Amino acid sequence: MNETFDPTAWSGLVLGMTALFAGIGALRKPGAWRTMLEEVEKSPALQFLCGMLELVVGTVVYLINPWVPADLLACVMKGIGGLMMIEALVILSFVDLYSQFWLKNLTHMHRGWAMTTSLFGLVLAVLSAARFH
Repeated sequence: MNETFDPTAWSGLVLGMTALFAGIGALRKPGAWRTMLEEVEKSPALQFLCGMLELVVGTVVYLINPWVPADLLACVMKGIGGLMMIEALVILSFVDLYSQFWLKNLTHMHRGWAMTTSLFGLVLAVLSAARFH
C-alpha cells in the first residue's frame, strides 16, 4: 500500500472546514464575531494569544506548502499562510487600529462577511478534499 502525506490537502481541508463552520456559526449567532473582537480589544492577554496563535498556524501553513507554480492550490495555501503571518504581526503591534477596522465592517456587513467566509471555506475544503486519492 502506497501512503503519502499531502500537506497541501490536509492544511487546505483543515483551514477550509474551520472557515466554513466559523461562517456557519456567525450566521447562526449574529453578533458573535463582534463580541469576540470587543473582548480581544479589551484584553492584552487575548491580543497576545490571538496574535501568537495565528502566527504559529500561519507559519506552519506557509512552511509545509511548497511553492510549485504548477500546483495552484499549494501556491494559494502558501499565500494564505504568509498573509496569516502578516496579519498576526499586525495584531501583535497595532491591534487597537486593526480591531476598529473590523468592528466598523462587522457592524454593517456581518451577514456578508459570514457568508463570504463560509463560501471560501467550502471551496477550499472541496478543492483540498479532491486531492485525496
